[in-house]
Amino acid sequence: MTDVITIEGIQAFGYHGVFPEERREGQTFLVDVEIETSFDEAIVHDDVAYTVDYGVVAERVAEIIQREPADLIETVCDRIITMVLSLERVRAARVTIHKPQAPIAVPFGGVSVSRRKEAGS
Repeated sequence: MTDVITIEGIQAFGYHGVFPEERREGQTFLVDVEIETSFDEAIVHDDVAYTVDYGVVAERVAEIIQREPADLIETVCDRIITMVLSLERVRAARVTIHKPQAPIAVPFGGVSVSRRKEAGS
């Protein structure tokens, strides 16, 4: 059985992008994280110590967005999923980064990249 913890819309300001103005001015990024785990022990003990603390995950995601700039949000996505997979009890994860202010010359509804990986891969 696989259980899922979902955190949607983690918001943080960062300086990621290939264009000089993106690196200079920065922009807001939104991140969704899906964590595949098991709730079994957490349910038995009714204790956060036996699950993945989504508050900690959200804080670490924001720190990654705010830290070292990258040209590609694909790179930032990989940094985040690597962090999530390093946490105890995580079997697999999917990370999606939304870049609402992407420099696109035509009207658009949104841009995002997603990555899913299993622990140990």
